[in-house]
Amino acid sequence: MPDTTRPTSARHSSSILVTGATGNLGREVVDRLQARGLRVRCLARRQLDPRPGVESVAGDLTDPALVRSALAGIDAVFLIWPLLDSAPAHDLVAELAITAPRVVYLSSTAIDDEAARQSDPIVQVHADMEALLHDAGLRPVVLRSDTLASNARGWAAQVRAGDVVTGPDIARTAVVDERDVADAAVTVLRAHHDHLDHGPYVLTGPEVLSRADQVGRLGAALRRHLRFEAVPADLARSRMLADGRPERLVEALIAASVCRPESNRVTDHVERLTGRAAGTFARWAIDHASEFS
Repeated sequence: MPDTTRPTSARHSSSILVTGATGNLGREVVDRLQARGLRVRCLARRQLDPRPGVESVAGDLTDPALVRSALAGIDAVFLIWPLLDSAPAHDLVAELAITAPRVVYLSSTAIDDEAARQSDPIVQVHADMEALLHDAGLRPVVLRSDTLASNARGWAAQVRAGDVVTGPDIARTAVVDERDVADAAVTVLRAHHDHLDHGPYVLTGPEVLSRADQVGRLGAALRRHLRFEAVPADLARSRMLADGRPERLVEALIAASVCRPESNRVTDHVERLTGRAAGTFARWAIDHASEFS
């Protein structure tokens, strides 16, 4: 990837569409755009609470008419694709190709550009989406994110109930603070097109962590001795299904835990885009400790 400098800010008159605006990352992106005085339109499955300068559109990314309406007057789109299948995205991409906004797509660091097929369904759909956007001539800015620190929120109930966090083990990754990913996304959403490297940017945290490492750092933030206990894939599957998670999602998560290779890659791309180094998971745990109490 070519070297890049921090992009030049665009005029504050830009209008930006944020998909997935109710999720852990989408909320952070909306907050930052609003704080910078940009006009923001959110597309999410449910209506958001009213906020100054933020317009909310409730609906589904697979509805072409809704997408067409949501894209009216939009200069840039922050795109999070929520499904485990890229086929329903063809209509969305067609609408994007007609209106031709700048597209910033949230992808995955686990993509192997040399592989004919990716390691698991979650990574495969990201690779397919990147290809769809490029094939449509949209020249998306691709942000390939590592595991988000906010995924640890899924352990909150177990942490409140005891000192052991159980789940399927996964390969170690350079866990990245979602606030850093949001800052990077806002930088490229505001950047002048002519000054922008389209990436892909590989957004990681500063250290490679196992799940046991993450649980240990969370315990330190809570001043408790927490430990992680890996469970077999079959048991993890049955527990997730019992919790009411969709079967297709459960199978994708199990495949990711079993098949995804370990990555020791740590990059400086967060710093390139934001002007500061990526934060640690330990810092994230301290900042969010109250959510686990």
